[in-house]
This record gives sequence, structure tokens and C-alpha cells, in this order.
Amino acid sequence: IRKNIWKKGGYWSTSKAFSLAKSLSIGNSQSFFVKQINKKTLE
Repeated sequence: IRKNIWKKGGYWSTSKAFSLAKSLSIGNSQSFFVKQINKKTLE
């Protein structure tokens, strides 16, 4: 029973960490994209 609980907890924390990293990478790419657009409009 304990192993099962640990597996569930490990899976939950892994999926949460993955989603966090995903949102971070998406946010970073978006901000980079915005910076590129701003540079073009300024020139």
C-alpha cells in the first residue's frame, strides 16, 4: 500500500514539475517573441 501511495505522490509531483517547466518555457519564449517584435517596431 505504501509503495502505491509513493508512486501516486511521485507521479503527481513529477507532472506538476513538468507543467511548471512547460509554462516557464512557454512564458520565456513568449517574452522573447515580444522583445523581437518590439525591436522590429522600434527600428
